[in-house]
Amino acid sequence: MPQGSAQNPTRKKGAPTRFIVVTGGVCSSLGKGIAVSSIGAIMKACGFKVFVQKLDPYLNVDPGTMSPFQHGEVFVTDDGAETDLDLGHYERFIDEPMSRLSTVTTGQIYQEVLG
Repeated sequence: MPQGSAQNPTRKKGAPTRFIVVTGGVCSSLGKGIAVSSIGAIMKACGFKVFVQKLDPYLNVDPGTMSPFQHGEVFVTDDGAETDLDLGHYERFIDEPMSRLSTVTTGQIYQEVLG
């Protein structure tokens, strides 16, 4: 059984959380979302717990307030958040629901700090 599996009796309680960071700078449409989704699916199949956190650099609080020509389609989570389409890939690939907590934009951070 793979280490880190929920069924693995040898896994130590309190084992450290591990992070995989995928970045592409300002380059769009490189396939980062599909790559993250695929890595998440593989990790989950190996028995690891998977959570995806997307960080978007744009100044809007969500992509729903942006022009569709500028940003593209949005994905609406079960709790009603308008998010990047990548969250839809994450949700389908790792079979875990995404929420408004699964994504953070620079605009949301500014609104929290300055508001």
